[in-house]
Amino acid sequence: MLRECTLEEISDGRTYGLNDMVKADTGNCQGCHKCCTGMGSSIVLDPYDIWLMKNHLSMSFQELLNAGRIELNMVDGLILPNLKMGVDNKCTFLDSEGRCSIHSSRPGICRIFPLGRVYDETGFKYFLQKNECIKENRAKIKVKKWIDTANIDENQNFILEWHIFIRDIGNRVIALRDSGKGERINDIAMFVLNDFYVSDIVGMDKDNSSKVYDRFINMIKISRDSIDKISG
Repeated sequence: MLRECTLEEISDGRTYGLNDMVKADTGNCQGCHKCCTGMGSSIVLDPYDIWLMKNHLSMSFQELLNAGRIELNMVDGLILPNLKMGVDNKCTFLDSEGRCSIHSSRPGICRIFPLGRVYDETGFKYFLQKNECIKENRAKIKVKKWIDTANIDENQNFILEWHIFIRDIGNRVIALRDSGKGERINDIAMFVLNDFYVSDIVGMDKDNSSKVYDRFINMIKISRDSIDKISG
């Protein structure tokens, strides 16, 4: 989800790479779950997030929806899932002690917080969000260690490819609307939702996680041709 603001407004004014040190270490949060409360529909999930969640909970996409764990909303012209807030406006994955019940498989946005991502034409960097995390005196930690993600290079490549894909579809939606072909926008949105989220990826269970990024990137390439056909 794109944010309409400048980097200076929301960050410490710096950007960080994977090997940079940043004041993001919250010391295991010590029971604080402020960032898991009142987030509305802002925790948008990418296909890898959902893939992790399906495997961690042994639930299908539809079961996640039916259980009230996730919900669907329009984001940049697409129908995308996001974490759902529940009782007291808290994330439905918080347990009775205010801890994340899927911490090892938590979504990418949750995993990098209080960092965010800023993109340009060549890739992306991380930035430290100011006034978002209430934890004081955070310690310095290497970005790569804080993110704590297996196959980090493949992960970064997928994140960039997915961002470009979503951006390009957003531009396609605008073009279709301007050309009077708005009826095709919903077809594109449903195609992406079904192909990347609803459908299970054959042969990609939790024991094959090292290959899932390649599979998703290949799906993105194939989907571009399919969307071209839908767009007419």
